[in-house]
Amino acid sequence: MFGFNFDRKTLFIIIGILLLLTLLNMGSYNILVTILTLPGVIIAISFHEFAHAFAADRLGDRTPRNQGRLTLNPGAHLDPVGIILLIFAHIGWGKPVQINPNNFSTKSKDAGEAIVSIAGPVMNFILAIIFTIIFYIISITNPSVVLEMFISTTIQGMSFMSLIALTVYYAIIVNIGLGVFNLIPIPPLDGSKIFLKVLPYKAQRWIDEHQNMIYLIFILLWITSILGYIVSPIISWIQKGIFYLVGLVFSLFI
Repeated sequence: MFGFNFDRKTLFIIIGILLLLTLLNMGSYNILVTILTLPGVIIAISFHEFAHAFAADRLGDRTPRNQGRLTLNPGAHLDPVGIILLIFAHIGWGKPVQINPNNFSTKSKDAGEAIVSIAGPVMNFILAIIFTIIFYIISITNPSVVLEMFISTTIQGMSFMSLIALTVYYAIIVNIGLGVFNLIPIPPLDGSKIFLKVLPYKAQRWIDEHQNMIYLIFILLWITSILGYIVSPIISWIQKGIFYLVGLVFSLFI
């Protein structure tokens, strides 16, 4: 996620809406679920923003490097409000990675921006695959742990290893969710830098001039679960696809 251009008033409105949603959802959250989700959220956001910085740096733009963003240190990438809202409201952000397309070595600035944009979601999908591999290793070496994870009615009753397996499972879901979410072609999400470039110039200009309004509408659609009906099946499909492919690879060696 990079390139937020919200004025202060609009940003406060967005934060206000999301905080209200967070407070309304607080009662339905188990503190242990939050704790187990936190590692996946921190890793997902940190690696996502690092991928943006790394891609920009490789393309010749030293802006992220000079601002200390070319690191996996979570402290350089996490936004306190964004991470809290991502945990509770399932919509959040990290500190935007600032870039200067004029420094790109690519012939087309749009192409450079698209590469930097796609790097974040791609990193999340790679992490989802890595965590799925770890999950499969746990399930093979200690199948009872994963079985307990899925059949247990409460987290409090799980063994320590089952909690580890559940943490890994949450990390898979978080990374897939963040990757899919950021590919939505709505400013300022990464997808807007990739897909909106194919639109006519007038359409691009209109979207640029009204992106704050568009994003507010997007948030309303998200918190009312209307958009979730579209995004959730995609997340589920990708998750099943990754599990299938990883399982297929494991079956060749077992």
